[in-house]
Amino acid sequence: MKSVVSLPAMMSAAAAPPLANFTATTASRPTAPLIQCNLLFYVRHHVYSHKKYSKNGITIKYRDLLKHIRPEKGYSSTSVRGTIYCSNQKERNVGLPSDHIAVGAKVIYAAAPAMGHNQESHPECNSRVPAILTALEKMKLTSKFRGSDVVEVQNFRPATTDDIGSVHAGPYISGLEKAMDQASEKGLIFIDGSGPTYATATTFQESLLAAGAGISLVDSVVAASRVSKDPPVAFALIRPPGHHAVPKGAMGFCVFGNIAIAARYAQRMHGLKRVFIIDFDVHHGNGTNDAFYEDPDIFFLSTHQAGSYPGTGKIDQIGSGNGEGSTLNLPLPGGSGDTAMRTVFDQVIVPCAQRFKPDIILVSAGYDAHLLDPLASLQFTTGTYYMLASSIKQLAKDLCGGRCVFFLEGGYNLSSLSNSVAESFRAFLGDRSLASELDDPSYLHEEPLKKVKQIIEKVKHIHSF
Repeated sequence: MKSVVSLPAMMSAAAAPPLANFTATTASRPTAPLIQCNLLFYVRHHVYSHKKYSKNGITIKYRDLLKHIRPEKGYSSTSVRGTIYCSNQKERNVGLPSDHIAVGAKVIYAAAPAMGHNQESHPECNSRVPAILTALEKMKLTSKFRGSDVVEVQNFRPATTDDIGSVHAGPYISGLEKAMDQASEKGLIFIDGSGPTYATATTFQESLLAAGAGISLVDSVVAASRVSKDPPVAFALIRPPGHHAVPKGAMGFCVFGNIAIAARYAQRMHGLKRVFIIDFDVHHGNGTNDAFYEDPDIFFLSTHQAGSYPGTGKIDQIGSGNGEGSTLNLPLPGGSGDTAMRTVFDQVIVPCAQRFKPDIILVSAGYDAHLLDPLASLQFTTGTYYMLASSIKQLAKDLCGGRCVFFLEGGYNLSSLSNSVAESFRAFLGDRSLASELDDPSYLHEEPLKKVKQIIEKVKHIHSF
């Protein structure tokens, strides 16, 4: 039987609502403590140990990230394409020299599958990242088949509480960490008023790893951009997702704002002042929106289905104070698809980015706008995601030295999710799209292009371009 338990008094009254009550079942103890560490990338050939995971016909060997995390010591591990050394020093070397990166790579990615953060039958379950990794292997898009064109960062430091604190309130962070004791005792807890968002005994640690993966990829892309005019595009294949998590708490399956944390990190550690964030998830990225609503140096642009969860992202929400005009929300009518998104990209995203002149582009890559996804009613195809990946890569090359990092957000049909991410990788690699072999046009219906045109014209008027 499920029971409701109250979080002990560990948060301020102002921050209490996000973590007020939990519904509990059963789970195991949390794993080892976390460390702070620096990253150095050495491009060599090594092998590393895996565990095997099999579920619902998906078999994937993946590295158990948590078992490598040790207190008070540095650690090193090896990978197929590179070795990462990590120490627990407080300061990170942000000026990574050229021999610490995979020169000539086209794609660099990191996976944080959060296998312990799981609720059976929940759409945001631990099958998601393994399904993507299996598809990449099956479609020959990994370093095993593509050599140095594809590099996987297989060890990376977890984000520190200071990293998380650049976006989230301290009481929320400490409250969630302490709630892990409840999760260990009760098994599965639900964060009251969050969507619902669940937590297990490993959620706090695995959420730090997810955010850390994104941070590490920012380091990699920045380092590569210093020695190459064509650095790799990076993709953080991580969960829990992040774009709904508000500064004071979790929301909508999201625990920490991974992309927001990476944006602040890029500013703080690399001096990349102007950050352009594109969010093409089917749901509005309200957490990212709220984190930067008054910040003129971070431009947040969200396309999402009108009227979908969480009901935010109205067209007239454009930022406030010094940040007025640096938020652009474009709610698309249900049924919008490939033609609508191509038009939005050309007529809205490109001119906004050109005017903003970013130092780096970050992407909340949600694949739940796919027509087969169960949680919404847009009709993007795998071809749409190829177009977006290819176009954003070119936009970053034109405007900010190619610096671009994608962050996995939504996507809950494992087939459409994994195929669409694979199409994104093909676009990054410059391969031809296989969308014609993956998409069934018989599922598509006429798009509401007249409504889309009206919305675009309204956005242009509001933002004066």
